[in-house]
Amino acid sequence: MKLSKFRFELPDELVAKYPSEQRDESRLMVVHRDTGKIEHKVFKDVINYFDEGDVMIFNNTKVFPARLFGKKEKTGARIEVFLLRELNNSSRLWDVLVDPARKIRVGNKLYFTDAEENEILIAEVVDNTTSRGRTIRFLFDGTNEEFYGELHKLGKTPLPKYINREEESMDRERYQTIYAKEIGAVAAPTAGLHFSKSLMKRFELKGVDFAELTLHIGLGTFRNIEVEDLSKHKMDAEYFKIPQEAVDVVNKGLLGKKRVCSVGTTSMRSIETAVSAEQLLKVAEGWTNKFIYPPYEFNIANSMITNLHLPASSLVIMVCAFGGYDLIMEAYAEAVKEKYRFFSYGDAMLIL
Repeated sequence: MKLSKFRFELPDELVAKYPSEQRDESRLMVVHRDTGKIEHKVFKDVINYFDEGDVMIFNNTKVFPARLFGKKEKTGARIEVFLLRELNNSSRLWDVLVDPARKIRVGNKLYFTDAEENEILIAEVVDNTTSRGRTIRFLFDGTNEEFYGELHKLGKTPLPKYINREEESMDRERYQTIYAKEIGAVAAPTAGLHFSKSLMKRFELKGVDFAELTLHIGLGTFRNIEVEDLSKHKMDAEYFKIPQEAVDVVNKGLLGKKRVCSVGTTSMRSIETAVSAEQLLKVAEGWTNKFIYPPYEFNIANSMITNLHLPASSLVIMVCAFGGYDLIMEAYAEAVKEKYRFFSYGDAMLIL
């Protein structure tokens, strides 16, 4: 499989800049792998494809406001700092991306202020040789809780660059799933953004079981693939955790021959990283850099909910591995023709 096989024409106006008015009223394309049939629905219709004992696997990671704007000491140059991941919370070390990167050197101090220009946080650049950009240390004496409080005050929602607008007040709520719990992601698990409280309640009343795992999404998920031969692409590692409760729910569904649905590509990467010798899910915690591309034999989920992804992204490649290259490419052509909305705030696809 070559990267060029996953390129397609996507008009700019189909990249969604805003979410649908109601979470569960985005559009839903339903793709049937057994017959090749493609249906056009509204997301809340997803409930009609699941029955009692079926399982939905959710990624409960929580996005934190990872985009900060600071000033460089002496020159006062405006610097954008994107927090990627915390390396050590006792020493406040973080891997970050900085823009403009050429202006930042080891030893430089960055000052972060609030709207009234009060100095809130200071950071020092301690390394600029990491593959991700820079490592900085925040100089802060308070507790972790106080430190995160300051980050939340200063930071902005890390909307993907493709959305191409400033953060608005509604983004704090809408660029977050309603079941988000574990803080640590710099991007939302977007397939889950379509689930409303009322839809979750209807699933519960129907007897559908929920399993929660955590994968803290980093920029690796969105990093451009720069090799034509997909076997040579290396994903950035992301932290994940699959607890015993999730394992029990998922394996009960598998053994009962039920529909097991991965909500999102991050849930799928997590469960495919933790497959037991018996082809069941197992408890796991650590870092995964699993990159799924065709041909690939999936072990756990037999259905999947996902957003519509950008051309030649690792996400569309995984979806093709799951749904079948020809069928998914046909579905994407249909999505473009029918003017579905793409990417993080866009519409959804259910693959059965």
